[in-house]
Amino acid sequence: MKALQLVEYGRFELVDMPVPEYGDDEALLRVKACGICGSDVHGMDGSTGRRIPPIVMGHEASGEIAALGKNVAGWNVGDRVTFDATFYCGKCVYCLRGETNLCESRRVPGVSCNEYRQNGAFAEYLVVPGHVLYRLPDELSSVHAAMVEPVSVAVHGVNLAKIKPGDRVAVVGAGMIGMLIVQVCKAKGAGEVIAVDIDPKKRALAESVGADSSCESSAGMELDVAIEAVGITATVDMALRSVRKGGTVSLVGNMSPKVEIPLQILVQREISVFGSCGSQLDYPESLELLASGKVNAAPMITHQITLDEAKEYFDRLYRQEPGLMKVIVCPS
Repeated sequence: MKALQLVEYGRFELVDMPVPEYGDDEALLRVKACGICGSDVHGMDGSTGRRIPPIVMGHEASGEIAALGKNVAGWNVGDRVTFDATFYCGKCVYCLRGETNLCESRRVPGVSCNEYRQNGAFAEYLVVPGHVLYRLPDELSSVHAAMVEPVSVAVHGVNLAKIKPGDRVAVVGAGMIGMLIVQVCKAKGAGEVIAVDIDPKKRALAESVGADSSCESSAGMELDVAIEAVGITATVDMALRSVRKGGTVSLVGNMSPKVEIPLQILVQREISVFGSCGSQLDYPESLELLASGKVNAAPMITHQITLDEAKEYFDRLYRQEPGLMKVIVCPS
C-alpha cells in the first residue's frame, strides 16, 4: 500500500509499505479520508516529541471495513465507519469509569513517542481495535466524517463546562477547534457565544458559523463560561479574566507545555477550571451533530487532496500559508 511517512523531521516521503496485519479483535480499514491535524503540523519538526520518525501520521479519519478479525462482531466488510482516535484498552480503572481518554495504555494512531509508536491513517489501509469503531450515518459523507474527531474534542471541552441554556460564553481562539466549539455551544443552548481572536478573518468566519459576535479581547466581560482553544499564557489569562465570579473555564488548547495563570483572580473569584483531553466516548453525539447539520464542517474544509499531494500541503500548512484551514487527504 501507499503511505505518507515522516522519514525525518521536516521531510515526508510517499512510500510503499505492506498492508498491516490485523488480529482477532481488530478490523482492517480502507481509508477514505483523513484530516491533517494541527498536532501533525506542529509535530513534524520534532517540537512536540510525539512524532518521532519514521511514522505515518493521521488520526482524523473515516473509511470502510476491508477485513475483520474473528472476534469482531456486529460488523460487515464494506460498512462505512469512523473510529475513536483514542485506542483505549477497556479494562483499566479509568476505562471502567468511562474515562477512556485517560486510559493507562492509550494509543493514538499517527503518534510515535517514547512510550509507543502507532502508525496512522495517511495510508491506504489502517488497523484499528474493533471496540473503537462507529458506524457512519448514511447522510454523512466520508470527507465530512473525517471531521468527527475534532468535533468530539469540541464536544468534550464544552461538556466539561456544563453550559446551561442562556449562558453567555466566550470561545477564546477562533481556529478550527474554536469554530467547532462555537457551534457546539449554540447546539447546547448557550444564549450568547462570543468568538475571540486577533485575526479579523477568523472572527468573521466564526460569526458565519454561529457566533453571535466577535472581538479581540473578552477580558472583563463577566461571562458565565470561557472555553480556551489556543493554549498559551495570553489566551489562558484572558479566559480567566472573562468570566464572572463563580464562572467556569474549560481549557482545550495545549500549544504551550507551560502557562502562567493569574492565581489570585482564579482563587478570589472562585473560578472552576477544567483541563480537557481529547474526547471521552463523545463520538455518538458528535456524529449526530454532524449528520443533523447542527455542526457544519463544510466551511472549515478548505482543500480535499490525494495522498500524492499531501507532502506539498504539509509544507504549506507548516508555513502557515493564508487560506488553509482543514485539509482532507483522500488516500483511496
